[in-house]
This record gives sequence, C-alpha cells and structure tokens, in this order.
Amino acid sequence: MNIWREIETQLRSRFGDRLTFSDPVQVGGGSINEAYRLKSDGRSFFVKLNSATRLDMFEAEAEGLQALRQADALRIPEPLVWGVSGSKAFLVMEHLTVGGAGSAAQLGEALAAMHRCTSEQFGWHRDNTIGSTPQHNTPEESWLHFWSEQRLGFQIDLALEAGASRALESRGAELTEWLPAFLDGREPEASLLHGDLWSGNYAFTQKGEPTIFDPAVYYGDRETDIAMTELFGGFGADFYAAYNNDWPLDSGYALRKTLYNLYHILNHYNMFGGGYLSQAQNMIDRLLSEVR
Repeated sequence: MNIWREIETQLRSRFGDRLTFSDPVQVGGGSINEAYRLKSDGRSFFVKLNSATRLDMFEAEAEGLQALRQADALRIPEPLVWGVSGSKAFLVMEHLTVGGAGSAAQLGEALAAMHRCTSEQFGWHRDNTIGSTPQHNTPEESWLHFWSEQRLGFQIDLALEAGASRALESRGAELTEWLPAFLDGREPEASLLHGDLWSGNYAFTQKGEPTIFDPAVYYGDRETDIAMTELFGGFGADFYAAYNNDWPLDSGYALRKTLYNLYHILNHYNMFGGGYLSQAQNMIDRLLSEVR
C-alpha cells in the first residue's frame, strides 16, 4: 500500500471516515528524517518518514512525547499514529504552528515544573535514540553508575569503534575514575528530561505557548537538560533567571555542565565525525584539570 494511503487510512480511523487530504508538502525536518505537512478539513498534521527499520525509533519518540504531555507543563505536540508501509516507517503527530512571540521566562518556569516529575530510578522503561544513535535507558538506582556506563562509556566505545585514537580511551577511563569528585556526594532526583534540549528543539506557538519536541526522554539529573540549553547558543538570560528562581541549580553545576555536554559532543562525533572529536578531548582535558 502507498504510504500516504496507509497514513490517511489510519488518520480516518482515528478522526472519521470522511476526512479528505491535500497533497503532502515537504518541510524542513533536520538531518535524520524526511518531514512533511499534511492537511485535512481544518486539521494539520506533521509527518516524519524514515526506513522501515527505524520504526522502533518512532515508537520511542511517540512514547516520549506522551510522557512529556503527561507532565502537563509545556505545549507538546500529540503523537497520533505510527507504523510501517512498504520500505518506510512513519510517525504522524499534531502540527503546531510556531514562530509566535513568547516568554523565555515562561519557558524556564515550565521546564522547572516538568523536571519536578520524578521517578524512583534513573533511565526509562525502554531504550530510545539521541539523534540517530541508540540511547540505552536500563533503569538504575545510582546516577553516577548510570551516567558512567550508559552515557559516557557507551559513547566512548562507539567513538573507538568509529576510529577514534586510544588517547580518547585512556582519557575517558581517567575521567570515569574522577566522576565521584564531580558529583561530590550529590545524588540528584531522577527528573523527567527532554534529553536533547538544544535551541532547535523548542519554539513558541502563535499563541505564545512554549513548546518542546524531538525528545530523547529519560529520567536523570535535571542539570543535563539545562547544560544542553547552553551548548549551542543558550536560551537567554530570562530563561535561566526564571528557572533558577523556581528551582535553583545546585552548587557545582558550572563544572558539571561540561561533563554532561561531553555526552552530546561525543554523540555528534559518532554521527557526523569531524572536529567534534578534538572538542570532546579538550573537554575531557579541561574537566581533568579541575580535579587532578
């Protein structure tokens, strides 16, 4: 069956048999998926397509969006239908019209509210992806062990498989030994995280509602979300002031944000190669210089 016929069949099953659809229009969707806007009878849908082998990625994204929606803190697009047709997997969600003027302070307050949704363990009930890279989320009681094994250790292993020098392995091993010094006995709450919160994954709707999307959800240290907001340009002073007014960041965050962003820089190397490796090595050296 043609993939658009399958999508329309599933949407009619959900919203009514009499829906009529306009031709899909391709829109910007990043470097991983094809993205389209599909309209029908006053409704607008956002459609992602990828290889049929990536259905699990879309299923995890749909569950992640549902988890963020249940927090009832931010405007999250609703996942609607997903599946496979022929060689393609698809995910269809509510299309939000973004680009409106919004309050960075409101975004900060709303993110703090979302982070107050907590779990007894770090991780999540299923694995997902960070970009196109597998992200393991096996639940653990120790944040230090979770971050060491399922975040830094996993990305370093991938980098070595991709051809990174053994210097990364030795530096990474030393950094792992020093992880307790960065946490300094701190055991954070396991907060609901977006997981991939850079400036391209938030916006304001035309009504001014703050929205976040394209998640890599798990439960972890809330500082990891805040750290990533600083990685590619930052979210603005009002955002950080509002977040800290609602839930102040703990002492030591200024150092730990480099540790937490190391995960994302390693992941960028594993997806794109290039200068991200030297950036990761410099970050490790900078971290080690603070604790040796």
